[in-house]
Amino acid sequence: MLIILILFVGTTFVALRSHSPSHPSTPTKHPTSSTTTTTTTKSTISTVAKSQVSVQVANGTTTTGLAETYTQTLQRLTWNTLPRLNGPAETATVIYYHPGFLWAAQEIASEIGVPATAAKPLAAGATVPGVAGTTGDDVVVILGPDVHS
Repeated sequence: MLIILILFVGTTFVALRSHSPSHPSTPTKHPTSSTTTTTTTKSTISTVAKSQVSVQVANGTTTTGLAETYTQTLQRLTWNTLPRLNGPAETATVIYYHPGFLWAAQEIASEIGVPATAAKPLAAGATVPGVAGTTGDDVVVILGPDVHS
C-alpha cells in the first residue's frame, strides 16, 4: 500500500510540473531512441507603442473630409498619424501594412469599424498603389464607402 501511495504522489508531481501553464512544453521524440524528452520554450512578443507606428490615412471615396475625420480619430487614439491624403477609389476600406505591423492594421480596423480582413500585407519598402510617398509608412489606410463620416 505504501508503494502505491508513493507512486501516486510521484506521478502526480511529475504530471503537474510538465503541464504548468507558466512553462509551455513541447514533447519531442529522439529519432534513435524510444524515450521522449520535454523541451520548455518561452516566446517573447515585442510591443511597439501605438504612438511609434506611422499611420497614413487616404480618402478612397468622394466624401469630402473623410480622411481628415479618420486621421483625427486615430490621432486621439494615440496613433502617430501623418497628414491626410486622397487615395485611389476603393469599394471597401483597405488597410495596408508593412512587415511586423499586422497587429497595428488589425487594431486600427477594429477602431474604425471595418473587418480585420481589410488588412493587406505589403512587401518591405513597397509603396501602396495609387498613394505616393508611403514607402516608409508602417500602416496605410485607404478609406472606402464602408466607413461613415
